[in-house]
Amino acid sequence: MIPGVPADSQAYLNGEFVRLQDAKISVLDRGFIFGDGIYEVVPVYEGRPFRLSEHLARLARSLDKVRIASPFDRDGWAALVQGLIERSATPSCMVYLQVTRGVAKRDHGFPAATVTPTVFGMVSPFTRPTASVRENGQSLVSIPDERWLHCDIKSVSLLGNVLAKQAAVDAGVDEVVQFRDGLLTEAASANIWVVSGGKVIGPQRDHRVLEGIRYGLMAELAQEAGVPFEMRDVPRAEVEAADELLISSAAREVLPVTRLDGRPVGNGKPGPVYAKLRAGYDARIAALLA
Repeated sequence: MIPGVPADSQAYLNGEFVRLQDAKISVLDRGFIFGDGIYEVVPVYEGRPFRLSEHLARLARSLDKVRIASPFDRDGWAALVQGLIERSATPSCMVYLQVTRGVAKRDHGFPAATVTPTVFGMVSPFTRPTASVRENGQSLVSIPDERWLHCDIKSVSLLGNVLAKQAAVDAGVDEVVQFRDGLLTEAASANIWVVSGGKVIGPQRDHRVLEGIRYGLMAELAQEAGVPFEMRDVPRAEVEAADELLISSAAREVLPVTRLDGRPVGNGKPGPVYAKLRAGYDARIAALLA
């Protein structure tokens, strides 16, 4: 038994659906040896995946950037996601997909011979942020961004993110906000947004940040709400002086940040721009379930 994992949890591994605790890979899998692989996470509401096309597009981009041939076309990936949803004990869940370069002799260079990628998928429960979390917001601590310089790839090599998240745990807060060379990047597993003068501002899409699926969604929600939206370099001073800070991810959706480094953000309460974007996000979920 795996603590915290129901005995009947189902997983997909290389063409078969099996019990999660029975899924096994070779110790020579390059994902295990080198972290040589990518992953994707799709939120599912009442059996319906949210923004699946965007998630599968990012999956394809990550595979292309690390030069792993996609084992499936878009329809194949969608069918795999659906198969995992159907085998899930909870209709609202997170579908996790992972692809590694496969099993080969341990050597840093890509295998010379053709190697079949390892494909893994599993499902975990998903509970939307509670009313209390929405009302009280998140508390963050700032740290230097010490990760590698290909953060745009959704790589399984996540030690930098793990250490960043543990910094939040050690500080007794919800998350971190990271800075590289004095500029905002992101949290350990989420994107950070600054609200200043009624405008939503986020770091530009480049190698320093993982372009969360909510990147496009936040732009759409801002436009629908009549809120100006801009992506550019964001200096630390601008983050610290923000009227509002927001955090977004598949699990958090979009939430207010009410404390940073022990100090209140703005007046220490969720702000009006957050309220507009939150309403738009909720409307998207309602439309998905209609």
